[in-house]
Amino acid sequence: MTNYKTTEIGKISELINLENGKVFLHDALGLTSCEISVNTVPKGFKVPFNHKHKQNEEVYIILKGEGIITVDGTRLNVKEGSAVKIAAEASRTIENTGDGEFQFICVQAKTDSLTQFGMSDAELC
Repeated sequence: MTNYKTTEIGKISELINLENGKVFLHDALGLTSCEISVNTVPKGFKVPFNHKHKQNEEVYIILKGEGIITVDGTRLNVKEGSAVKIAAEASRTIENTGDGEFQFICVQAKTDSLTQFGMSDAELC
């Protein structure tokens, strides 16, 4: 058994051809601490519902384009380079307001589960 696992998701711009324009990495990589989705959606796309989570916060990292993430009724303008953390209990939705594709990564992880990170979780070998 190896201590790593790889997968190929293809070109991010081609994810737009998949159902909902996204690929989840949880199953593909056997993730045990988070869920990660890589997303590409077309001009005019909007998630048609608000949602919240029972225990997972989310971080959205915008790779290309521009859009609006609405959190508890507050509209946040986002663009390439923006990152937004949303608490589990907050209502949220996302939409593409730009002139082209909107690409983003969404990371879900259990709230308050991170106890070590960076060098506090590292060991030189």
